[in-house]
Amino acid sequence: MADEAILLDYWASPFGMRVRIALAEKGIKHEYKEEDLRNKSPLLLQMNPVHKKIPVLIHNGKSICESLIAVQYIDEVWNEKSPLLLSDPYQRSQARFWADYVDKKIYEVGKNLWTKKGEEQEAAKKEFVEAHKLLEQELGDKTYFGGDKIGFVDVALIPFYTWFKGYETFGNINVEKECPKFIAWAKRCMQVESISKSVPDQDKVYGFMVEIRKRFGLE
Repeated sequence: MADEAILLDYWASPFGMRVRIALAEKGIKHEYKEEDLRNKSPLLLQMNPVHKKIPVLIHNGKSICESLIAVQYIDEVWNEKSPLLLSDPYQRSQARFWADYVDKKIYEVGKNLWTKKGEEQEAAKKEFVEAHKLLEQELGDKTYFGGDKIGFVDVALIPFYTWFKGYETFGNINVEKECPKFIAWAKRCMQVESISKSVPDQDKVYGFMVEIRKRFGLE
């Protein structure tokens, strides 16, 4: 039976971008189905009946939900090239820890930068910088979090860089000034073909953020 892979996704989702990058890095042919998040398809509701969210990877008729779980699944099933998680159990555990940190910290704090005002936004700015300084420490002198090549943490984190124009504009923050090593890492990642071809540019995402702000009366 030939492998059939389908990805249910939404173009601006940093979580969906993770799965797109992993599929591209592994060279996996798949069908991409763009979802309308305000009018979700019967297929999405069928394949992710619990959370009803994208992204959903469908492999030979079976659904894999939640982006980090899908990336790990891709790494394990298509394990003949470009490993994202190293074989050493301790190193794997550390990569999972930092990917989980990105989920719990970067997404929420980043959202507060462009959706909150006043004291809440000021607190988010401080927290955002502190979180990225911590990530810089973890990166150390490595080219990527995965070492010489992109790995699990790089795939988990780099999609949020596509939202940085909005974070910086609405949050009135200069990330490169505060965290130059982080931005240097992000720019290196954007030179990797599997990443650059899988994510939208910052201007397009910024336009999307402007529309969301208008819709919710934040402008």
